[in-house]
Amino acid sequence: MADANPRARTVAQLLPAARQGDAQAMEQLLQLARPDIRRCAQRHCAASAATDDVVQEALIIVYRRVGMLREVAAFGGWVLRIVQRLCMRPVLTWLRAEPLAQVEDHLDWSHRPDHELRHDLAMAIDSLPPLYREALLLRDFEELTIEEISQRLGVTREAAKSRLHRARNLVREYLSPRTSAGHARTPDGRA
Repeated sequence: MADANPRARTVAQLLPAARQGDAQAMEQLLQLARPDIRRCAQRHCAASAATDDVVQEALIIVYRRVGMLREVAAFGGWVLRIVQRLCMRPVLTWLRAEPLAQVEDHLDWSHRPDHELRHDLAMAIDSLPPLYREALLLRDFEELTIEEISQRLGVTREAAKSRLHRARNLVREYLSPRTSAGHARTPDGRA
């Protein structure tokens, strides 16, 4: 007997039927997964405005590819990875499309291939605390003005500028190979 409440059935019960093409089971599975996908998107997406788009795209991917999932237990991790990739897509698209300018601060950077520099930049941005990452992505990737950033973040203009400045400094520190004392620095500036 099928229960009308999608919460009453678990992923383990719904997934096999959804994989076999049961439309009702698929609908219930998507309803069950939606809140978790939203929480994950809110945690991993730098731009809060992208959350709704990521949720919709993740649900579409789950709908289209759930048949390829081999293990029921892997569902949560699979969905998490889908959301993480969707959240990083704007950064990765920019990194693939734009040539990087040479970093003038340190000669070692000028001898590294662009793909390594892009990877390091992506890792530096990913290491930022969410409030700094969001400010950096809004300014440097979405090309919003400081005023637009402050409105989007719900902070003053000065706070938006401060977050952007701090984000850029943290990225610069992350990319710097060593401090003057010869110790590697962490992204938050500690030696």
